[in-house]
Amino acid sequence: MPHDENQPAGDRSAAAEEGLRRSAAFLVDEALGFVFPAALRAAADVGVADALAQGPATPAELAAATGTDARNLYRVLRLLATRNVVAEDEHGRFALTEAGQALRGDVPYSARSAVRMLTDRTFWRPAERMAHCLTEGTTAFDAVFGMPFFDHFAQDEETAAVFHVGMAAMSDAENAVIAAAYDFPDTGTVVDVGGGHGGLLLEVLRRNPGLEGVLHDRAHVLAGHRLEGDKEVAGRWSTAEGDFFTAVPAGDVLLVKRITHDWDDEQCVTLLGNCRRALRPGGRILVLDAVVPRDNAPHQAKTLDLMMMASLTGRERTEADFTELLDRAGLRLSRILPTSTVLSAVEAIQA
Repeated sequence: MPHDENQPAGDRSAAAEEGLRRSAAFLVDEALGFVFPAALRAAADVGVADALAQGPATPAELAAATGTDARNLYRVLRLLATRNVVAEDEHGRFALTEAGQALRGDVPYSARSAVRMLTDRTFWRPAERMAHCLTEGTTAFDAVFGMPFFDHFAQDEETAAVFHVGMAAMSDAENAVIAAAYDFPDTGTVVDVGGGHGGLLLEVLRRNPGLEGVLHDRAHVLAGHRLEGDKEVAGRWSTAEGDFFTAVPAGDVLLVKRITHDWDDEQCVTLLGNCRRALRPGGRILVLDAVVPRDNAPHQAKTLDLMMMASLTGRERTEADFTELLDRAGLRLSRILPTSTVLSAVEAIQA
């Protein structure tokens, strides 16, 4: 805080000490922040929100329903109540708040799998070693697990399943919004590059009955796709196995959602170069990722960026970063369309 030159030196020293006390209290409180996601993960693991679906319940009733210890469950619920996930009434019963509803596993846009993915040890343990990223200039994941992120997933089917199911859940709340935010052509082929289980492509095809779609990903990922059996898109989709670092199926609109932030610049140039070569005349690429704002305001992308730093080789990018990346891949950034989600549509065309 500014000093008054006429203020006695002793008073200035007391004011400075008080400022330091407040700073210390603030930083200690912030350092404890990791405990809340741990509590949220615990509640997701044991199904607390599903047990509350029928209405308020006491910790003892919830413990009986979830097979947990009532006293410790209460302690977790008490912390979750401080962030409005649940609320405790005057009778000691807990209820889900509106903000906590998506922790249930049986509702549309359930975030339960996404919470479990984001708090999985594959992200948690490298985050603990973030100083390694600063001193070595590399991801901490290899130092923790002995191999790169996606190599680890290839050897651990259980962890890979948590990741893909969690990513699908995380995307479900975004896909319809993104599909509605962009003016797709009336006809043509949309290719969802590295499209996972196909949630975004499904929403695009539902909204645009004149389009056909191709879901592109690795074989083991495509095995869990969700396009089969949807009458609205029947006969308008196909799958294509492959590695987007090698080649990408041809199309009029190529979707690249939550992909570029996983990889370093050189890898992204290779990926986007393959997309450019796959574009039909007049085609467009939509890079669907967060665009980091250049200010001091909180933004989820700034948090995700450190997760990428700790566990992968990629990063979240600013508009200037995307412009440079696309230019190196022989593309031109034509516009950026923000959505009501954390993601924006970065539209690229042939340079």
